[in-house]
Amino acid sequence: MNGQFEEQIVSQMERLKVQPLRVIEAEVAAKRTEWLEQRHSAFRSGASGTSIPPRRAFELLFFEYMGLRPADLPILHEDDAEIVWSSCNPCPTLEACKRLGLDTRTICRGAYEKSTQAFLSFLDPHLRFVRDYHEIRPYSRHCLERIVRVDFERMMRMAIEEAKCSRHNGNKGYGAVIALGSDILARAHDTAIRERDPSLHAEVYAIRAAVHVLGDGDLSGAILFSTCEPCPMCSSLAVWANLTAIVFGASIEKTAALGKTRIQVPAREIVKRSPAWMEVIPGVLEDECLELYQAIKPGNQ
Repeated sequence: MNGQFEEQIVSQMERLKVQPLRVIEAEVAAKRTEWLEQRHSAFRSGASGTSIPPRRAFELLFFEYMGLRPADLPILHEDDAEIVWSSCNPCPTLEACKRLGLDTRTICRGAYEKSTQAFLSFLDPHLRFVRDYHEIRPYSRHCLERIVRVDFERMMRMAIEEAKCSRHNGNKGYGAVIALGSDILARAHDTAIRERDPSLHAEVYAIRAAVHVLGDGDLSGAILFSTCEPCPMCSSLAVWANLTAIVFGASIEKTAALGKTRIQVPAREIVKRSPAWMEVIPGVLEDECLELYQAIKPGNQ
């Protein structure tokens, strides 16, 4: 272990002793995106006019920014939509956690998962970072990680199917899907009218189902897709579930203009005032989502 690496370990130990994980997360995210802005601004969220392949994002983050070697990150699988690798690199955070008796599953999720996603989202919001917390050092010989290109329109079409099912069953016509990478954790629709329970929103059902699937109340890394911008209750639940992104079709403002009874506080405002880093991405299949609410019957809003 060389002197420079030992200094990095000691520095990380001091940081973990005094700084909350969300503060570290925000600082790391800002540092990473600032580096991209200075050196690769043409990549910003598709500014180049082309989507960024998972391989290119992988190289930018780990080789150009972090200075790691290809031998440290052997690739296990790669195609146009995904790259999967095994992280075996010398890691000061891993060593700091060992010495401090901290759990890397908590530290890496709390400080480094969403800050990595911030880097990817700068390049292209469809690129998603997924870490397997069952295969993470020191509980495994390596950290299993991947970058996945998520098809937002495909996910939203599933949510639209759920919304149509809701309306067919006499409910309000909302649909939601939760995905982790390209894996569907849950899909749901509201049943508030049929079950006479105003809390039974599509997003509530979807979050509860996703938590059950993962066996974990922390949904960091996952995306909530909703046909309508989530109401303040559902946006707040997304915060408490620590989702990484909310993606919606029709906005609160536009559905309210169509006659939907909405509390007109946008999801972005809830997230802005929350302790969590979370993306809010509007307008995916907006026209198709708005069509769900064009003919609204009085009393069934």
